[in-house]
Amino acid sequence: MPRVKMAELSLIDDIRAASRLMVRELGFMEATVAASDYPPSAVHTILEIGIRGPMTSGELGDFLRLEKSSVSRLVRKLIDCGELRETPDELDARSKLLSLTAKGRRTLQALHAFGRQQVSGALAALTEAEQRTVREGMMLYARALRQSRMEEEGRSAA
Repeated sequence: MPRVKMAELSLIDDIRAASRLMVRELGFMEATVAASDYPPSAVHTILEIGIRGPMTSGELGDFLRLEKSSVSRLVRKLIDCGELRETPDELDARSKLLSLTAKGRRTLQALHAFGRQQVSGALAALTEAEQRTVREGMMLYARALRQSRMEEEGRSAA
């Protein structure tokens, strides 16, 4: 980890405080999120499968950064609730692809509507220039977080 100058500690602490506030404001401290009856991991599963298309449990676990056993329980719950279905993978008979059911697609639309309303409400308090700054800053920060994690994983694997 690179050394941090003392003057940068306040910047780091401000970003950490803003991140915690965003987590709370977005409702991630609640048992369920996005006006749904599901925990954050289930909401992200429905969103990502809906956006990216069918995927295996392994791909889902890698993408969401969840342990195999957690993904297995999560997938089973969403199948039992009628949100997901498993179908054989035509390219690999040993694998099953997860996709949204009709109910899952309705849930996806409700999640998108909720999220868009939440973001739209927040952006309404900002100028157009500030809105663009927020978008660019969040995209840059998210990419930097991913890059930092991947570099750290690369160092720990070596």
